[in-house]
Amino acid sequence: MSSAIMEPVTPEPRSRRRMTGAERREQLIQIGRTLFAEKGFDGTSVEEIAATAKVSKPVVYEHFGGKEGIYAVVIDREMQRLLSLVTQALSASHSLVKLERAALALLQYIEESSEGFRILVRDSHAASGTGTFASLISDIASQVEDVLADEFVERGYDPKLAPMYAQMLVGMVALTGQWWLDVRKPSREAVAAHLVNLCWNGLTALDNSPRLTSASRGLVLAPIALPPEMPPISEKELKELGKQRERELREQTKLRRELDKQLEREAKDLERQRERELKEQEKAARELEKQREREAKEHEKLQRELDKQRERELREQERVRALEARLAEIEPQ
Repeated sequence: MSSAIMEPVTPEPRSRRRMTGAERREQLIQIGRTLFAEKGFDGTSVEEIAATAKVSKPVVYEHFGGKEGIYAVVIDREMQRLLSLVTQALSASHSLVKLERAALALLQYIEESSEGFRILVRDSHAASGTGTFASLISDIASQVEDVLADEFVERGYDPKLAPMYAQMLVGMVALTGQWWLDVRKPSREAVAAHLVNLCWNGLTALDNSPRLTSASRGLVLAPIALPPEMPPISEKELKELGKQRERELREQTKLRRELDKQLEREAKDLERQRERELKEQEKAARELEKQREREAKEHEKLQRELDKQRERELREQERVRALEARLAEIEPQ
């Protein structure tokens, strides 16, 4: 009985699952986001987006009408994400905590969405249809303006100046964020602490070792679509934080006054020491001058004595010569 040789059956290759329309759109958005961050809007082409996604150009046009449509979606998402984080941060009651959390929100966005931030800071292209990074900063500044206005009223400053100060404050934080985008040192919380140190205390009252309040340390914000990762702080806790901060500020003020007094005492002691040294130098100079005068007088006296001695010697020599002359006359020829 002949045995038939069985050929191995090669399984038919499984066809790759076709992406749904929503999945394809999301893929193109993510690819476009990466390319826009790396090359900018003008440096990115539809051909490159399609090639990276391994689809034809018509697929890109079908979903977005071109790279402008992808860019508009990317910009809108990034601006909404950043604005939502900052809006959450500014929902705190205490002004100091608002500043801390706003700085943390921007730095968290930069840390988690570096590509998105690189796209935004290039200033959104006109194709985005959603404005520019400057307009986003202006929107954030308008929210900070309310915080500053309340602080100005409480401290007796003109609240009409709050819009200008809000632009200064937000601009400083935004520029610091652009710098931190590349260096990433020190840590996010350390950068936020130093930012708030300058914003809250000013140059004349900088804290040598600034730290965030306990209400902001370890804070990680989430976009509006996600639940917050930290429970909200109660009004009672915020009031206690405010009191604690006021106590710390009073203690800092007291320490600064003590330091100023100490510095003043040291400056007076140094001035007295300099005066004593100056008097000693003047006394030494006078003594040196007197010594020089005595030496000059002594020198003059010695010179006079020497001159007199020379005169005596000359007269003696003349007398000797006169005697020799007379002796010569007396001697017989």
